[in-house]
Amino acid sequence: MPILTYATLFTAIALEVVGTTFLQRSEQFTRLMPTLLMGLCYAGSFYFLSLALRAMPLGIAYAIWSGLGIVLVSLIGLFLFGQRLDLAAVIGLTMIVGGVIIVNMFSTSVTH
Repeated sequence: MPILTYATLFTAIALEVVGTTFLQRSEQFTRLMPTLLMGLCYAGSFYFLSLALRAMPLGIAYAIWSGLGIVLVSLIGLFLFGQRLDLAAVIGLTMIVGGVIIVNMFSTSVTH
């Protein structure tokens, strides 16, 4: 799979993570600027995800997008918002990362 496909997918992931961070900052849509930035980031994220889908199967792209998004948002919650992760959360997040790696390295659904 071309590097451009992964770059597009990782751009989608980054925008989704930033958008989710602004979602937290929007305080239930009561703050205008974080709410607008959240919407722009989410729109951009879905746009770049749609571009990645030109060369990548939906299920695989979505697994990578959501899996890495979950892990990155959890890390932002930990470091930026001081939200704690217990052992079960850390184990679960590690399993998600492992799943994304397995899909990318061993699945025949992903053409390299």
